[in-house]
Amino acid sequence: MVVTLVGTGAACLAAPAGATAAATVPVVLHLVPASTVPASYQHGLVPTLVPALGQATSSAAGGSIQSFSSTTQTTTSKTLLYRGGIGGIGVLTGTPKVYLVYYGSQWGTQGTTTLGGKTYASFTGDTAGLAPVQQAFFAGLGTGGETWSGVMTQYCQGVAVGASTCPSSATHVGYSTNGVLAGVWEDTSAASPGTASPAQLAAEAEAAATHFNNTTQAANRSTQYIIVSPPGTHPNGFNTSSANFCAWHDYTGDTSIGTVSQPNGTVAFTNMPYLTDMGASCGRNFVNAGTAGLLDGVTMVGGHEYAETVTDQFPAGGWTASSGAENGDLCGWISSGQGTAADVTSGTGTFAVQSTWGNDFNGGVGGCELTHPFLAASSNIVTITNPGSQTSTVGAAASLQVAASDTASGQTLTYSAFGQPAGLSMSASGLVSGTPTTAATSTVTVSVIDASTASSAVSFAWKVSAVPHVITVTNPGSQTSALATSVSLQIKATDSVAGYALTFSATNLPPGYTISSITGLITGKATKASTYSVTVKVTDSTGVSGSAVFSWTT
Repeated sequence: MVVTLVGTGAACLAAPAGATAAATVPVVLHLVPASTVPASYQHGLVPTLVPALGQATSSAAGGSIQSFSSTTQTTTSKTLLYRGGIGGIGVLTGTPKVYLVYYGSQWGTQGTTTLGGKTYASFTGDTAGLAPVQQAFFAGLGTGGETWSGVMTQYCQGVAVGASTCPSSATHVGYSTNGVLAGVWEDTSAASPGTASPAQLAAEAEAAATHFNNTTQAANRSTQYIIVSPPGTHPNGFNTSSANFCAWHDYTGDTSIGTVSQPNGTVAFTNMPYLTDMGASCGRNFVNAGTAGLLDGVTMVGGHEYAETVTDQFPAGGWTASSGAENGDLCGWISSGQGTAADVTSGTGTFAVQSTWGNDFNGGVGGCELTHPFLAASSNIVTITNPGSQTSTVGAAASLQVAASDTASGQTLTYSAFGQPAGLSMSASGLVSGTPTTAATSTVTVSVIDASTASSAVSFAWKVSAVPHVITVTNPGSQTSALATSVSLQIKATDSVAGYALTFSATNLPPGYTISSITGLITGKATKASTYSVTVKVTDSTGVSGSAVFSWTT
């Protein structure tokens, strides 16, 4: 049996052995609520199972049950294609790092728990014991001969838009033979919101980046932050009738979630609710019966979002199907046949996982895989010279040439930039140029990739200041005129910011002379012979002023 998730727009389809690229494959559908339609930011959404496994249909969460018959879909419609990256970033390269963030004071007092001879953080508010299992799962990826995470390494960075395969020399999704868990943080600074918004979850990811001292875009190039909410909370509506999902992932630069401060650059994050609150609807006992399977969904859903983040770091710039589905979406909740969810063993224990989509499975037909050899990255090393902090002014042309080198000779380097100030753009040869239009401080990330798809990235600050507001008065120089003789002297001034009215005034003019406050024209006939030190002042409507001093002999 193969499973598709109706109502999500992301089908889950596994090709049977021997299928051809044009084959149609029978699909048997789990019942999920038709209302499970992801919002634009809910990438890789894991829908709840309805009815929950082992529950009566009358208790199904999220709406009424609908009946569906078997259907057929073509295998080729499920192929993942490269979408060109966002700001030059398509997949997570380098050594993957997962930071688990236990969000809110409701998690209680932190202690320790030992699983498989290793010690993990535990919390008095974690009634299901979810946290240590999460940590052990991510700590084990890539260890003890585990090859489930090898499926993701077939995807790569920087190939042509629309590509479905990666050359062997490409920079593939990274992996770690020492596990991917890089840090655990219980953020007790405040209670987690009862219903955290996507923007609040994104802000918590940025706070975590600060906590772990990942304070630049480059430091976050290979990271993802999993924001785990405490029991009884409903992040983005989780476990309510309006939102039938188990988890999803996104990035802090996604404007559809609102404006989020990004002091550490753009970071990838996952909304990971307290899954056991939904019981079997989010995977309890999906693989294992009894007490052994109570936390099956914790590692299945966690693995789903991890796999999608490393292959589509800033959605949807990485690898997706034509429907928008990611590699985890295509293989969710499969209970029999090729790609069936199962236990995998790593150096830290045995954990339930779902399969993920592999384009190279079954001779390139594609399908859901639980195991795959790790594919190494390109041996080429691209090095970028960080230009350091930059400053510019609104309206003034700016230019910066970014330099990079490659350990392999003869490589053509292609540059791209992410987060540059408004009005500036980068050419493929690394020249940033243009005229800034907005005063702000931006974190610019420059990525460089060579023909083998080896790549690197650096980040730096670029401050654009507003135009200095200065009024310049042209000094007319020393003046001489005769008594009782009509004179006319035009005072000229310029304002560095256009659009403001100027007001002219003068002190110590020779008796008989006046200045027009509107035009700056001095006129009159001198009535007393002497030498005067005249000060002319020009003020605009904002109160900014300038002046000039000159002598006048009559």
